[in-house]
Amino acid sequence: MKTLELYNTKSILSFEIFPPQGSDPLTAIHNTVQKLKELNPDFISVTYSAGKSENKANTFEIASVIKNHYGIESVAHLPGLHLSKRAVLKILDYCKCSGIENILALRGDTNPALTPHNDFRYASDLISFIKENGDFNIIGACYPEGHIESPTIIEDIRNLKNKVDAGADQLITQLFFDNNSFYSFRERAVIAGINVPIKAGIMPVMSKRQTERMVALNRIKLPKKFISIMNKYENNPEAMRDAGIAYAVDQIVDLITQGVDGIHLYTMNNAYIASQIYKAINTLLVA
Repeated sequence: MKTLELYNTKSILSFEIFPPQGSDPLTAIHNTVQKLKELNPDFISVTYSAGKSENKANTFEIASVIKNHYGIESVAHLPGLHLSKRAVLKILDYCKCSGIENILALRGDTNPALTPHNDFRYASDLISFIKENGDFNIIGACYPEGHIESPTIIEDIRNLKNKVDAGADQLITQLFFDNNSFYSFRERAVIAGINVPIKAGIMPVMSKRQTERMVALNRIKLPKKFISIMNKYENNPEAMRDAGIAYAVDQIVDLITQGVDGIHLYTMNNAYIASQIYKAINTLLVA
């Protein structure tokens, strides 16, 4: 099933996982996926390594297992910056044979250790190419506070409009901790003529160090309330985890109340955190 079809029924809840390190990632990820399945996700997305790790090859194998073994719709991440057209065609063929209908098409992060190909300089280039070479549901990434490489918010929205015009069927946001940033972004998207579903990406904080790293890598604002949580519980991992869950639940309740198209939870392969959030918001998704 193409995930775009799900938006006609209810608020969508999905989870994101990443291929574990090691020689047998399918076995390593089994318990996580099995526990996530109990939460009835609308789909599970699988990230793609930007480096030379073998994990990038496992992305599509794991997505296939999620779809064909666990019976959950899957989304495979596909960054194009370091791939040739020939490599992408090979991946698309694998997806077709495996029944994977949904692809999150990304430019991908730059990597000093790798030389970019010139085939897909922007995500819109990759989206157009996928549209021309298969009947896939294509998801694009978006940035409520602007992409870190974009000079202005206006330029960022123009680039997002290019993705949608190229064929992106729906969008998922980068994580954010201030819902007002999302609402302002959503208004800008409407004004720009972007009329595809936009899912809000939420990441429960698990440690101060993890959050500071994400802030350093991306253009993300930290509200005073959130900073207070990190400072108070940084030396108490269990309290930090529970406070992070509570903060994420508060965000999600507000987003659902304001008519968000769906919630995409960045689980970091932590099924416990996903289950606690699901228990708190489950009834709201069908209300």
